[in-house]
Amino acid sequence: MAAGTPPGAPGQSKHSLSDSGAVPFDISQPPVIEGFRPSERPKDEGFKEKFIRKSKENPFVPIGCLGTVGMLMFGLRAFHQGKTRQSQLLMRGRILAQGFTVIAIIAGVFVSAYKAKQ
Repeated sequence: MAAGTPPGAPGQSKHSLSDSGAVPFDISQPPVIEGFRPSERPKDEGFKEKFIRKSKENPFVPIGCLGTVGMLMFGLRAFHQGKTRQSQLLMRGRILAQGFTVIAIIAGVFVSAYKAKQ
């Protein structure tokens, strides 16, 4: 190594890009992943269009979310009114609704993965 050159100086590394001939990653292009084909979308979709499309793909997720929110709201109302027994039952129902939603999400992932293989 030269006396006046610091160890990390450009051009001194054995594995620099110019020596290895590797092409640097182009940020303007998406990465190429072997075995992955991105789906083509004809237009950018807004929240409403995406929500409708996802709801049609897996309708149990919005149903589970609505059930969870409904149980939560009725449970909080019963708690505020002092109905402890009803409040406890509704909070347990909320947990069941959340579990249903999580299972629906997982099932949707498996179904979409199965469809992608075909």
